[in-house]
Amino acid sequence: MSTFKIEGGLKLSGEITPQGAKNEALQILCAVLLTPEKVTISNIPDIRDVNKLIHLLENLGVKIQKNAPGSYTFQADEVNLKYLESEQFKEEGKGLRGSIMIVGPLLARFGKGYIPKPGGDKIGRRRLDTHFEGFIKLGAKFRYNKEDHFYGVEAKKLKGTYMLLDEASVTGTANIVMTAVLAEGKTTIYNAACEPYLQQLCKMLNRMGAKINGIGSNLLEIEGVTSLKGTEHRMLPDMIEIGSWIGLAAMTRSELTIKNVSWNNLGLIPNVFRKLGITLEQRGDDIYIPEHTDGYEIQSFIDGSILTIADAPWPGFTPDLLSVILVVATQARGSVLIHQKMFESRLFFVDKLIDMGAKIILCDPHRATVIGLNFKSKLKATTMSSPDIRAGISLLIAALSAKGTSTIHNIEQIDRGYERIDERLRAIGANIVRLD
Repeated sequence: MSTFKIEGGLKLSGEITPQGAKNEALQILCAVLLTPEKVTISNIPDIRDVNKLIHLLENLGVKIQKNAPGSYTFQADEVNLKYLESEQFKEEGKGLRGSIMIVGPLLARFGKGYIPKPGGDKIGRRRLDTHFEGFIKLGAKFRYNKEDHFYGVEAKKLKGTYMLLDEASVTGTANIVMTAVLAEGKTTIYNAACEPYLQQLCKMLNRMGAKINGIGSNLLEIEGVTSLKGTEHRMLPDMIEIGSWIGLAAMTRSELTIKNVSWNNLGLIPNVFRKLGITLEQRGDDIYIPEHTDGYEIQSFIDGSILTIADAPWPGFTPDLLSVILVVATQARGSVLIHQKMFESRLFFVDKLIDMGAKIILCDPHRATVIGLNFKSKLKATTMSSPDIRAGISLLIAALSAKGTSTIHNIEQIDRGYERIDERLRAIGANIVRLD
């Protein structure tokens, strides 16, 4: 287990370029199973969760060629379906939440797909019903082994249908779309997720020969085809990492430029940070954040009531950045209510911030009120452990702004979502050391 040692209170400066999007990568990589032809993908982030999935695909028989850093060519022309029934797969598959998305492509192309109960962040219930209900509606038979926590779907033939998803699940929508593109006839998916990464998947599938209409909306119409061909695809920058760097600049009162952010795909993210009083400018496709020497002030609603920031399915504000928003609010002028609607355990890291001197009231598992310190009282350095990816980056931001030397254990959680984060932070002036 590794640890970060951080000397806080330093101002940072310079430019930082976001990695490729983690949540897009987990979808796109699974889609290579839909064709026997070569698929070349670039801007793949070099992070634990993505590398685990690449390793899983390799064990499944996918031929993988590394062309350059972040660029790979995949060819699934000799898939080894026996691997799905091995003890090795049961162990490797459960260590990664994104492994659930291999089921749809395998079911579509080979008529069967299996998966052990996936792992991932411990942030509350993350049910898989949406995925499997979609497969069943397309004609698959579902089975579940309670002893091994092993899921399976099988179908001799998949047939298009209408479905109204019970929730706008991103991974659920992706899985169903990847199944429906090879089903016979027309599939209509209402209440579909429509975030940029799902749009990227649909655009890539269309380049491969799929027929998907309604991309960018919550109503997708898919006309099934008999086969898909190879393609090339470049992934978007990671919007969660972009938001993390905005928060880091504000908390350390640093002047930073975030390069090549794909502004058109950031949605509400810039505006939500502006509501916290943070100044950020669009310069071409970059974000420029000036030094906030006088701090930043949280806005109120127009009737004067306390600002509430809540998550919601796209185009609402992403739940993955609420932890960062909460940390940034600890040094603002004013107060804000953070409402985490989608997961019930994501706010449980606030006790560590309270230990550092933050003024936070945890109202219940979903809501926390933050009373900003306005930099009059700096957070104090401490020793802590990262519970999940997003809480981990938030604690790291807190440590970089705090007075003194902090230690963060279990940083493997941060490595699951952020590429070479210590090296990249040192490049802009942070004093951070990795200890194994």
